[in-house]
Amino acid sequence: MEPFGKTGDGAQAEGHDAMSRKRGIDAAFDQVGTPSTAADWLPILERLSISAEEAARIEARAVLAGVPFQAELLASGLVSERGLFHELADSLGLPFLDQPDPDELVMQDWQRLAALASRGGAGIALSLRGGGQSLVLIAPEKLDIQGLRNFIARYPRASTRIRVVPPSALRRAIAARSTQSLMRIATGALFAALPDQSARFVVNAWQGAIFGALSVSLLFAAVLVPGGTLLAVHGVLSLVFLACVALRVSVGLAPSKPHTPKLSTIRPGEMPVYTVLVALYKEAEVVPDLLVALGRIVWPRAKLEIKLVCEGDDTETLNAIRAQELRSYIEIIEVPPGGPRTKPKALSYALPMTSGDFVVLYDAEDRPHPFQLVEAWQRFRESDRTLACLQAPLNISNKRESWISAMFALEYSALFRGILPWFARHGLVLPLGGTSNHFRRSALTAVNGWDPYNVTEDADLGVRLRRQGYRTDVIHSPTFEDAPTDLRTWLPQRTRWFKGWAQTWLVHMRDPAATHRELGLTSFVVMQVMFAGMVLSALAYSVFLATAAGLLLCLAIYGDLRSSHLGLLVLDGVNIVCGHLSFLMLGWSTLGKTERPEFWKRIVCTPVYWVLISIAAWRCLWQLYWRPHHWEKTMHRPSQRAARQPRKDPPEPMILGSSAPIASRSRPS
Repeated sequence: MEPFGKTGDGAQAEGHDAMSRKRGIDAAFDQVGTPSTAADWLPILERLSISAEEAARIEARAVLAGVPFQAELLASGLVSERGLFHELADSLGLPFLDQPDPDELVMQDWQRLAALASRGGAGIALSLRGGGQSLVLIAPEKLDIQGLRNFIARYPRASTRIRVVPPSALRRAIAARSTQSLMRIATGALFAALPDQSARFVVNAWQGAIFGALSVSLLFAAVLVPGGTLLAVHGVLSLVFLACVALRVSVGLAPSKPHTPKLSTIRPGEMPVYTVLVALYKEAEVVPDLLVALGRIVWPRAKLEIKLVCEGDDTETLNAIRAQELRSYIEIIEVPPGGPRTKPKALSYALPMTSGDFVVLYDAEDRPHPFQLVEAWQRFRESDRTLACLQAPLNISNKRESWISAMFALEYSALFRGILPWFARHGLVLPLGGTSNHFRRSALTAVNGWDPYNVTEDADLGVRLRRQGYRTDVIHSPTFEDAPTDLRTWLPQRTRWFKGWAQTWLVHMRDPAATHRELGLTSFVVMQVMFAGMVLSALAYSVFLATAAGLLLCLAIYGDLRSSHLGLLVLDGVNIVCGHLSFLMLGWSTLGKTERPEFWKRIVCTPVYWVLISIAAWRCLWQLYWRPHHWEKTMHRPSQRAARQPRKDPPEPMILGSSAPIASRSRPS
């Protein structure tokens, strides 16, 4: 068991000896019985100023939740992981290693990925230092202290090569060693499995040929037959525009079905591990509010894993997060710089590092309802495995802050209280919102997760889930967020949405027959209206408005119009009026009684707002050609509503510490 020399043969023999030693420790751990109870941990806990009474309360919660005492202890936040494992090492007489060197780990690629996908991490790993000296690193999630003491007593020489490592430290080292593999999965998994359903290329060969031919034909027609071309374009755009109007009217006239979810008795022992993914980029200002919001989530902390996914070069956000003393179930995932720099790429990078049976996605500015995870889990539990995703409604909390936020709130009300529930009731394809999507993990991985090249990955994923035989539905516990309040923030976001809808339509229309067969006729038509229709109708609005304005100007100057021009003016007027009325009717039908008194302000603002929507659509066309995968960042700031509220103490735990705070303080001073 002594180290060999530093020659090549000696290093090889040492490596072989170290692997044998690690297998021996693995076998010893495999023979260990149940994880240690509070009684075994008590001598260590006393050194950390945790009383026997507090340890007993933690153990009672662990028994109810069905988790080891060690997991509940770390989730409680009463001790730091580093402090606990340092005291453990001292108690066992083993050296403590604060941070392993990633380059010294001896693990194959599949082993590293398997460790990252496990909630407990690697548990045991081999480290080979320069010169061939080997170490066995132990970071067990379910430690049998007495079993480890017995092993040390039985194999004292082997124990000299054992180092106790905090599990999160070993996990960070494994993650740092796995960046290339994770990036390969994030950027290439979907394209490798389903190249025809990836937005890596904007159009395929036949689509490019058709668009090119149409563009050239339209140009020649406009030169040779300008009047006829104008009428033909207006006719086509009118059909698309009125299809969107018809959808709004159909949803607006449907009887609303208010529903309050009935939550059954919650048994923590039955509750699975739930993963919360939050993608952050340049979000340092909202980090404190985010942590407060996540801290209100009702779920057993020992069965919750929160992944804060950040770009590796976003030092400001990373520093803001690290300024907090985060609980053991929160992990910061740093995504290496590299294209495409999109939210779905970051999420795809993080997904292999999660272990939850269910996964929910939130944005940095979100404030989810505390019981949202509970409602989603109960819906999944009551349904078969074809139910892949549940969309929670998004409510705008700053609707009175500006006229733009008021109009944005009206749109969200129409979408999340009207259109999506209507689609769900009729079993249609559901274009997901960008946040508060709850996934059954097995379904999410089966469809290869998010498309890193699509800038509205949510809408694309909703279609792809349906094409592969899965269902999506809605729940009722909302997520609150703030809308953009100025044009500088709103316009890039809306441009990105339009560009992503266009990408989604182009991807799923590469083989229209297959898409029709897999979606069904009604969902196929809905996809045309929701993606191509919404983009084209936004483009058409400015065409209608400009044409009508030009014709009215001619009428004012010349006092008369030709019959064809008069017909065109009437058609444009009907389109504009019907568009506004259907938009306002759907919005009105989804507003609550307390939200309707200021509705008249939104009526006045609608024409201006639609002009801005049209501008965003034209920007989308330019970006779709020149910068198809560029992600225009939506800037967020701390919620004004939250800032106005008085500071309160954290809420009392509801389910085994499930509403306990997740950081040391909500706002760093």
